Amino acid sequence: MTVSARPLFTFDDSFVRELEGLYLPWQAAEASAPRLLALNAALARELGADPAALDTPGGVGLLTGTALPEEATPVAQAYAGHQFGGYSPRLGDGRALLLGELIDAEGRRRDLHLKGSGRTPFARGGDGRAAVGPMLREYLVSEAMHALGIPTTRSLAVVATGDTVVRETLLPGAVLARVAASHLRVGTFQYAAATGDDALLRRLADYAIARHHPHAATAENPYLAFLAAVVEAQAALIARWMLVGFVHGVMNTDNMTISGETIDYGPCAFVDGLDRATVFSSIDHGGRYAYGNQPQIALWNLTRLAETLLRLLADEPEPAREAATAVLETYGTRYHAHFERGLRAKIGLPPDGELDDEGLGEDLIGLMEEQRVDFTATFRALSAAARGDAEPARAQFLDAAPLDAWLARWQAQFGWSSCDPHEAAAAMDRVNPVYIPRNHLVEEALSAATAGELEPFERLLGAVTQPFDERPGLERHAAPAPPGFGDSFQTFCGT
Repeated sequence: MTVSARPLFTFDDSFVRELEGLYLPWQAAEASAPRLLALNAALARELGADPAALDTPGGVGLLTGTALPEEATPVAQAYAGHQFGGYSPRLGDGRALLLGELIDAEGRRRDLHLKGSGRTPFARGGDGRAAVGPMLREYLVSEAMHALGIPTTRSLAVVATGDTVVRETLLPGAVLARVAASHLRVGTFQYAAATGDDALLRRLADYAIARHHPHAATAENPYLAFLAAVVEAQAALIARWMLVGFVHGVMNTDNMTISGETIDYGPCAFVDGLDRATVFSSIDHGGRYAYGNQPQIALWNLTRLAETLLRLLADEPEPAREAATAVLETYGTRYHAHFERGLRAKIGLPPDGELDDEGLGEDLIGLMEEQRVDFTATFRALSAAARGDAEPARAQFLDAAPLDAWLARWQAQFGWSSCDPHEAAAAMDRVNPVYIPRNHLVEEALSAATAGELEPFERLLGAVTQPFDERPGLERHAAPAPPGFGDSFQTFCGT
């Protein structure tokens, strides 16, 4: 239904106006007893809304898509995608709706989008609903990623619907309201290309260029420049994932954005003991999306994007393939540049220059993986070592002798440069978090929230949204998982 009172948000709908053929108009399902569980007040203000007004019946109605202003045009977006390597020509928003676009306080256009808002024509047999736990997981992890400085969709609110969702058990239902630069995906281009409608594909590419990569519009070949811009955005994003030990879990092409934001936090998790083969997702039986595979999978997905653009790149197939291949071949260099720059920051070295010619960063990662030491705690402990106390770092290793040899090489770098170790330590503390959404704490918080107790979730959220500031009383939130926890830990999509 629509409401005629003064709206909480003023919606625009450029996606609907410009990209007919890539959506179906649809309405959210009613919620029997909606109740606000989590509200991102800071994000609400950034979007021009009064947080208190969102915590009213009208605000909750908007956040569930059931009480929208008249100008809103909710739609289910169409897209295709490769899921675990297998192509599905028609996926789309099976349980989600794009409510519209907002112009935020900085003049940026941003989507307001729902998950769990009911079945759409893209539901493919699903119930269109979502449970409290998975929606709070996305809220928690996406806000943690934002606090870590990683491009991501944001979470505005989670609303309990009062309805029951049937999964392996009966669970309380919920709707997530999230915000994104857009929800254009590699899968959106796959869908448009598969229609055979070159005019639609060109409109989509022009729209994506104008919205996300406007510099490409003035290039000699705008669509090739657009491809290069997406390759760069994704190379930077995946490097940032790897530098914090984040495992997305389901890197299908419909889960890779054109903007370069992280999207869809289903079976995501963070590594504890470092192991490149780490897989958490219950449905990733072959380890396709393991932690160490993520950079290469991103290139695979970008190759699928390039395939959709071939008809726009050149009049003849061979020149188009050659041009696209040349851009894709830059991905490795781009990724490694971002990763190495970030790794140097994590160990306190300047971003450029002659230092670290011995591969200190990679050598440390090798030592960490050999002994499966805690990824987050080890990097954080290095700042104490820079200040003269190596014991917190040594305590992470069962056999500290290899680390001692590495520390001697590392500390020599400070002596050969003009870098002050205490200044380096302070800089390291700004990039190496104390708090991440540790898997055992996430599971504990979500189990409690499903049972109606939100305090563990709120406490964990408070820790991970200020990840670099060590605070008394949060020691447990910085500690590794209990022994044996990771042996059988799995994450699930929530559908």
